[in-house]
Amino acid sequence: MKNVVQALVGAQWGDEGKGRVVDVLAKEVGVVVRYQGGANAGHTVIVEGKKHVFHLLPSGMLYPGRVCVIGNGVVLDPEQFISEVKGLDPSPESIGTRLVVSGSAHIVMPYHKKLDALSENARKDSSSAAAIGTTGRGIGPCYVDKYNRIGIRAEDISDPDLLAAKLRMNVEEKNTILVKLYGEKPLDFDELFEKALEWGRFMKPYIGDSTMEIDSAIRSGKRVLFEGAQGTLLDVDHGTYPFVTSSSCVAGGCGTGGTLGPGRFDRVIGVAKAYCTRVGEGPFPTEDKGETGRRLRDAGGEFGATTGRPRRCGWLDIVGLKYAVRVNGLDMTALTKLDVLSGLDELKVCTAYEIGGRRTDNFPNSAAILDRAEPVYETFKPWSEDISACRNFGELPRNARDYVRFIEESTGVRIGLIGVGPGREDTIFVDF
Repeated sequence: MKNVVQALVGAQWGDEGKGRVVDVLAKEVGVVVRYQGGANAGHTVIVEGKKHVFHLLPSGMLYPGRVCVIGNGVVLDPEQFISEVKGLDPSPESIGTRLVVSGSAHIVMPYHKKLDALSENARKDSSSAAAIGTTGRGIGPCYVDKYNRIGIRAEDISDPDLLAAKLRMNVEEKNTILVKLYGEKPLDFDELFEKALEWGRFMKPYIGDSTMEIDSAIRSGKRVLFEGAQGTLLDVDHGTYPFVTSSSCVAGGCGTGGTLGPGRFDRVIGVAKAYCTRVGEGPFPTEDKGETGRRLRDAGGEFGATTGRPRRCGWLDIVGLKYAVRVNGLDMTALTKLDVLSGLDELKVCTAYEIGGRRTDNFPNSAAILDRAEPVYETFKPWSEDISACRNFGELPRNARDYVRFIEESTGVRIGLIGVGPGREDTIFVDF
């Protein structure tokens, strides 16, 4: 890799295989930074046949010697963090020198999860509000507190006096909502306080200045990779609002969530599946609810890493992919799960939409409009060969090569990496 600082983002509705791509690229970098989202994301990496699922830790943790940073844009669930650290190494202190958590990262508290679940259930019961399909991990309510300037940050939970003051204010406010709006029992301040202090004792060795860590790495010539969660079409500003996540998933979020000026990025890589999936509610023009959708789900193992929910599956959407190219300024695409398409009887790609009798190749900003979009498909010749052993582009069947080239030509962005299986080694580099 020639570039020094790279951003890696999801180019669809999340679940594109970003963790797998980060794991492959981490071999050549010194620092991996997770810059947004929380434990509602699940990055699955398979190394030597062993499956690792990270919800908070950067995927680079699987490489010895790599420094991994959880940036200020992440909302951190302490219980999930502790579980992942302990699961990675029986002696957590031994990885303390290469794992840095920004002290400015906000903490997901138990009341955030409770409010998340109650709000989603209320939406389901309402005749006027549509359910979002949230994971219930407290992400949205935590971001609400962050922007309402009442949030509790990672640096706070190891300071008993500061924690007590902030937590007491939050408990009073949340109890008013829980009791008067939802008819729930009030929170116990003492119980929450002791639990948070316990988290703080465990996390204290990892909390540091993420901005200094990243800046020092760049100045010393180390390669740095920013790892996004979710995907462009779930971005709170640029996605299918309101069926979105609560953070900025696009490349621009790297600057605020990872604290780096835009001029210091050398390359933006978008990760896209060779087909499309979506978890939760919201419009999905190319969704196939029949046999093809089931075939893609089974062959691709399309079940959420965070919730286990079956993913909605369908054909590749070039309209949405071109939109991701535009809003992220993509320099390259990493195409994953091409092997899943092997053996299909037919192969289709959506190249435009029909909306209200008019054809367009522009992705609409409005979820209501997108929900009325009918996909316009182009059909391709499928291939039957098993491509999992291919290690260079020329080894792929001609029809598979044609499919990849069509995606490049349609989006105007070259494909530099192709995933042909779940493992680290199942990768084709194309002029990377």
